[in-house]
Amino acid sequence: MSECNGHEHHNDMDILSIEPTEENLYDLAELFKVFGDSTRIQIMYVLLGGEMSVGDIADKLNMNASAISHQLRVLKQAKLIKNRRSGKNIFYSLADDHVVTIMKQGMDHVLE
Repeated sequence: MSECNGHEHHNDMDILSIEPTEENLYDLAELFKVFGDSTRIQIMYVLLGGEMSVGDIADKLNMNASAISHQLRVLKQAKLIKNRRSGKNIFYSLADDHVVTIMKQGMDHVLE
């Protein structure tokens, strides 16, 4: 199996053969809690379009930068977003393709 960032990747069929630990299930529940906030979902949805600064995200969502910064910290701690510094600016983007997939599948489910 290929490894990326120290995590094994499984295809959809393999997940049924995995016996998750209690800690795995707890971590999964914690991950989904992060998705339980509409502001965080809005931020991730905006970041589907590419990386942005706090100010750009705040402008796009018509919110103050302080509120956005707080939610970005939560998203970064959950490893759902990453950042990149360029001079004095910090740009945020979705962490990886898994996050994009979760967002797209979630929206597909909502729109069914």
